[in-house]
Amino acid sequence: MSTAVLPTSSVNSPRTELRALARLAVPIAIAQGGQALMGLVDTLVVGRAGTSALAAVGLGNGLYFAVSSFGMGLMMGFDPMISQAIGARQFTRARALLWQGAWMAFCAGVMLATLMALAPRLLPLAGISETEAAGASQYLMWRAPGMPMMLMFLTMRSYLQATAFTRPLVIATVVANIFNLLGNLVLVFGGANLPAWFGPLRSVPALGVAGSAMATSASIGIELLIAVLFIRSRKVEGARASRLPVWADLSRAIRLGLPIGLHICAEVGVFALAGVLAAGLGPASVGAHQIAISFASVSFTVAMGIGNAGSVRVGWAVGAHNTPQARLSGFMALAGGAGFMALSGLVFALFPHTLAKLAGAPADVLPLLIPLLMVSAIFQVFDGAQGVGAGVLRGAGDTRFTFLANMVGHYAIGLPVTLLLAFKLGLGVVGIWWGLCAGLISVAVALVWRFNRMSAGTLRPVEA
Repeated sequence: MSTAVLPTSSVNSPRTELRALARLAVPIAIAQGGQALMGLVDTLVVGRAGTSALAAVGLGNGLYFAVSSFGMGLMMGFDPMISQAIGARQFTRARALLWQGAWMAFCAGVMLATLMALAPRLLPLAGISETEAAGASQYLMWRAPGMPMMLMFLTMRSYLQATAFTRPLVIATVVANIFNLLGNLVLVFGGANLPAWFGPLRSVPALGVAGSAMATSASIGIELLIAVLFIRSRKVEGARASRLPVWADLSRAIRLGLPIGLHICAEVGVFALAGVLAAGLGPASVGAHQIAISFASVSFTVAMGIGNAGSVRVGWAVGAHNTPQARLSGFMALAGGAGFMALSGLVFALFPHTLAKLAGAPADVLPLLIPLLMVSAIFQVFDGAQGVGAGVLRGAGDTRFTFLANMVGHYAIGLPVTLLLAFKLGLGVVGIWWGLCAGLISVAVALVWRFNRMSAGTLRPVEA
């Protein structure tokens, strides 16, 4: 990578920092958003197959991310290690950490895929109907093979974004999403209605929910392959990095990644719990919840992309022992994330009916979906602030506080508000979303306070 992008002992002006952040954040945000877009495409395509199929995919997606969120966070333990190594100009060290991340991704992916295959057995205990539970189980069975590949891709993404070589992320994301859309259309509805020149594809049967999961897993495999090919094309000067497992590196990554995994699991878990609670209110409620959360996830992943860019830039500065630059990078990322999410909230508030039509919401889902989009418009800024806040703290090497803030914000504050409004006061699924809003506000305030306090002192590399 070009050393021109790395921090020095000087501190950028806010304008220069914002431009540098944007150059890094845009491709990362595209890659981040591409992951959520796959789930949204699954929802939009399957939603046209009926409310029951939509509910099954909604439950399946919620459980998938509830399980995979821990693995995602675990892999993020390598983020500060790699970015700080790059900031210290230890490029061979960064390549060695990439190999350690690949080992962890494989092992964690296999274990989590096994757990995910067993998760649907718990759905009947939550009052979910047999039809919806069976559909969710079928969806997860075909998403499970993609779990190790998804974690591997996250490892590649961490390395590529830390080295500012982000073009492969955009290419991989675009190709994978095009394949996912086409694969969903063919596998969900079958190929009988395709033109004659499609040949053998016309004999593909309609696989419904299972077909959607197959298309998404295959798309993740394509993403991973493209990223690997690009990384192999980039040579690193110096001694060859070890490709064998190194326990010291893995244990340090686990110590950093475990709190991240727990905090993401706590956050995704509370949204998955909200989905289960909504499912208990009927298929229309869970359908509205799934469509609204799919839209909110797309906007949030852009904020997460900004947070990842902020994490990289903070990590570069910490690796270069430049705390003032790290502080500036973090606050500019927070401002950028909040600004984008404010615009996103405005879109949700002004065009809820347009978004509902885009999602193909069934008639019984529409009256519930519009209020959820309005609530989402309100909490967008806070959602962005907490997402970026977690990123900049991760770049500084602080991962434990984010977990604690999520536990208190979502479960000690947000969940009680959810239960009160949704069930005691009878607001239903809208009350569930107001509870989510309360939790997000609490977490956002805590993380911004924490970064301000930490960066006022001296930030040190995690491997110092």
